[in-house]
Amino acid sequence: MTTGDRLLLWVAEGFGSGRIRPGPGTWGSVVGLGLAVVLLRLPLWAFTSVAVVLAAVAVPVCGAGERLLKRADPGSVVFDEIVAMPLVFLPLACWLRSAGAKSDLSGAWPVWIAGFLLFRLFDIWKPWPIRPLQNFHGGLGVVLDDIAAALVAGSILAPLAWLLLPRL
Repeated sequence: MTTGDRLLLWVAEGFGSGRIRPGPGTWGSVVGLGLAVVLLRLPLWAFTSVAVVLAAVAVPVCGAGERLLKRADPGSVVFDEIVAMPLVFLPLACWLRSAGAKSDLSGAWPVWIAGFLLFRLFDIWKPWPIRPLQNFHGGLGVVLDDIAAALVAGSILAPLAWLLLPRL
């Protein structure tokens, strides 16, 4: 394996978080939660732009992880969880900004925990229409189901946050 391949695999494996056991996907999601904290401080257009670019980059990165490990959707490849996690908070960020709120959810730990748990629930459970997205080949199949799980979790999180934390 070349140095470039090792570097690519390190990124695909979530900068090492995908090698933590048990639950490498959960550890990758923790890294993604940190990314969400950073992105929520950006203007909405920048948050969305970075999230879209990262999701696009994740497809070839995760595909390379499959190729290098010689397995389909290996558990240690968690870059897909990392880039999907901020998308859990995108609907909430849209709602907050449209309401004129300046909140970046600092101190709103119940929202962070709920978003994390909802994402892990849908990423593991993969109800319809999430599971069929895994049928796409290569990195696209690895990434699409996580993006869908994040968007479903986000569509539940936004109204839940509104109920739990109406002062945001």
